[in-house]
Amino acid sequence: MVSKMHIGVIGLGKFGLCFARNLHDLGQVVLGVDLDPDNIKQAQQFLSFVYQADAADKEALKQIGFSDLSHVLVSVGSSISASSMISLYLKEMGVPVVWVKAVNLDHQRLLNKIGVENVIIPEHVAASQLATQMVVPGFLSHLPFDKDLAVKEIAVDRWSGKSLRDLDLTNRFQIQVVAVKKAGQDKFVFIPKADDVLHKGDVLVVISHLDDLLKIKA
Repeated sequence: MVSKMHIGVIGLGKFGLCFARNLHDLGQVVLGVDLDPDNIKQAQQFLSFVYQADAADKEALKQIGFSDLSHVLVSVGSSISASSMISLYLKEMGVPVVWVKAVNLDHQRLLNKIGVENVIIPEHVAASQLATQMVVPGFLSHLPFDKDLAVKEIAVDRWSGKSLRDLDLTNRFQIQVVAVKKAGQDKFVFIPKADDVLHKGDVLVVISHLDDLLKIKA
């Protein structure tokens, strides 16, 4: 069961609202803030705590309770100045984890100088994911803590009849198998046993550097 967190979302436009809604669906308590009454109205359909306020006002953030939150996302559209000022206030208020949606790389550099470690440029992330999916069959996603690490699905063919222990993928190829779906089954088994024998049509979910994954023929 996912532990319940209290998370702030500043800016309830398309990205912020989608982020807040997903957090809500995951059972988290979300505190949303926006200045636009239409955005507030939409958010009130599923969020319990929604405030119409100017987040560029540090006192307003304090009064709403942002200084008590452990995580906050800032997603205020294309205004670099507003986004940066709000982020600075949150850091000054002692919010431990601040995510910010940036509009470009210059914006990202500015946010990093303020002390924001978690900067998202959604268009860059989506473009990178899509480009890799087109080139690498079975690619699922990059890992956020290392852009060279990736998660990929591999269908078993030549490895049929061998176990993960026989293949020794971690030592031979620096590849870690995290899940296996047996041929004809709908669900993955996570952290598979080393002695389970693989068969043609089984699907492995693996993590490794993308260059290493490209060399593998299962």
